[in-house]
Amino acid sequence: MEYATQMDAARKGIYTKELLAVAEDEKIDKDELIKLVAKGQVIIPANKNHKCLKPSGIGTKLRTKINVNLGTSRDWTDLDMEMEKVKSAVDMGAEAIMDLSSCGDTQVFRRKLTSECPAVIGTVPIYDAVVYYKKALKDITAKEWIDVVRMHAEDGVDFMTIHCGINKETARKFKRNKRLMNIVSRGGSIIYAWMEMTGNENPFYEYYDEVLDICRQYDVTMSLGDACRPGCLKDATDAAQIEELIALSELTNRAWEKDVQVMIEGPGHMPLNQIKANMEVQQAMCKGAPFYVLGPLVTDIAPGYDHITAAIGGAIAATYGASFLCYVTPAEHLRLPDVNDVKEGIIASKIAAHAADIAKGVPGARDWDDNMGQARKELDWEKTFEYSIDPEKARNYRASAKPEKEDTCSMCGNFCAVKNMNKILDGEIVSIFDE
Repeated sequence: MEYATQMDAARKGIYTKELLAVAEDEKIDKDELIKLVAKGQVIIPANKNHKCLKPSGIGTKLRTKINVNLGTSRDWTDLDMEMEKVKSAVDMGAEAIMDLSSCGDTQVFRRKLTSECPAVIGTVPIYDAVVYYKKALKDITAKEWIDVVRMHAEDGVDFMTIHCGINKETARKFKRNKRLMNIVSRGGSIIYAWMEMTGNENPFYEYYDEVLDICRQYDVTMSLGDACRPGCLKDATDAAQIEELIALSELTNRAWEKDVQVMIEGPGHMPLNQIKANMEVQQAMCKGAPFYVLGPLVTDIAPGYDHITAAIGGAIAATYGASFLCYVTPAEHLRLPDVNDVKEGIIASKIAAHAADIAKGVPGARDWDDNMGQARKELDWEKTFEYSIDPEKARNYRASAKPEKEDTCSMCGNFCAVKNMNKILDGEIVSIFDE
């Protein structure tokens, strides 16, 4: 049987090679997985032109996945450096790479990603249109915006962030309800400015059916962008954010009618006590479509440490329904991240995702922690490094302060509770001071 998208295949009862690979990787029954894909509660982003893809499933009952944002900017156009970041991210287990390039020959980098990188690849066509056409923002036509979506689809991109929800009605709501930080989404601010300067409706909203036809043709997953995500705690869960979510819920249903896979993008900056409600509202309004969140960052006062503020919010968000975490690096709000920033951001996001998987009861998630507990009990340092989320850092820390005795560390020495309990329970003598 023929099929257009992973969702179309699932609805026809076709077990695609991508679905079978995800089922094996996640240790979930393929019959259960195909039902979730058919309902839109799990997505498998897999553009037909991304030939080297290692498929990943995102959604309910699966492990929480993480995305790594990369790409050139006007101040940093070194493609080799960006590819080094890509390789590092994939080696550390990132399931998705999002190319946010906003300068240089963006198509060369994008095609290099889809021809060489096995991770799921995402882009934001709005950025690229400005770079590609090299003309004033207000002079870009509706057709030209849509043509860039088609170009990205042809290049093999697996998912695209498209800001469809910031239509004229959402914009009116935004204007009537003043914000501290206005619109902080790059794509959202660009399309809002275009609408204001031209007086036209958002082309991605007005010609949404054409966008869906492109996505269906290449099996591109729609990542419905949150132009009105809050950029500070004061703007969280306001009228503009909720108005846009209402629009995204309607657009989700329209995508599903054409068998196009969808995920919903969410906040942003948000107080701890609002995260659970936001996740539940999204799940209810969008009928369980996977939720993709940036953070949320739970405080605004930690530039240089926002990988931590995001990991705190991400763990809570994923516990209550988010399926996909966009990493945040220590460089967030400050500069383009370097290779070390990328590593710090990935590790923080992976910790958050894993902590949430334990809380959600994802099968097998706790095994990793139980193995670490056993290694620590046995004072088996090699196994401790093996089960570490960052084995290199763990090994380097121990090596930097070698203890006098191998069965202790430089923190406790003979005061080590683990060592002493092992001895006393085995009927041995415990001696704190060497005799």
